[in-house]
Amino acid sequence: QVQLVESGGGLVQPGGSLRLSCAASGFTFSTSAMAWYRQAPGKQRVMVGTISATGSPLYAYSVKGRFTISRDNAKNTVHLQMNSLKPEDTTVYYCYTSGFWGQGTQVTVSS
Repeated sequence: QVQLVESGGGLVQPGGSLRLSCAASGFTFSTSAMAWYRQAPGKQRVMVGTISATGSPLYAYSVKGRFTISRDNAKNTVHLQMNSLKPEDTTVYYCYTSGFWGQGTQVTVSS
């Protein structure tokens, strides 16, 4: 079955960086688009960025220029490099593909 396991979340100071990873299994990763979403308490889950099967990324306006999505097809892993983090980036981040979600990883940006 499809499994998406996120890791890399944690506490970081404003202006800092974190790298999230999503280990995927149970489907053909190399031909699948992947995405990262985030959801604050009481709010809808929103897209942070996507990456196509061929590696083309798209980003939400709020993170463009600060976040970078990449994929490693040899390791069935997608990454989200987050730089210049702001307190408003604090929330749970989810990996997504084709109707399947990971369990999420908490990112907290605070001094």
